Amino acid sequence: MKLLGALLLALSVLWMTRPASAQTYDPSYPVCMHVYGALIGERMDCVFTSLDACQAGANGLPATCLVNPYYAPRAARRYRLER
Repeated sequence: MKLLGALLLALSVLWMTRPASAQTYDPSYPVCMHVYGALIGERMDCVFTSLDACQAGANGLPATCLVNPYYAPRAARRYRLER
């Protein structure tokens, strides 16, 4: 009986926990769109390569485009010359 109670307690604790949230800013893209509002929810979409593309995507939405402060451009590949 004690085992059943402990199992139910453990399952209820697991059921009430929330998953960890992901990183807000994606470092792969230089521009993010901050969408806000009660109807569509608040979120940060970092999937844009330019401010123009972000503004086109934000057209008609309660959103703001901003520069991603965590953007980390990929380093250029260096090719080694064969001798």
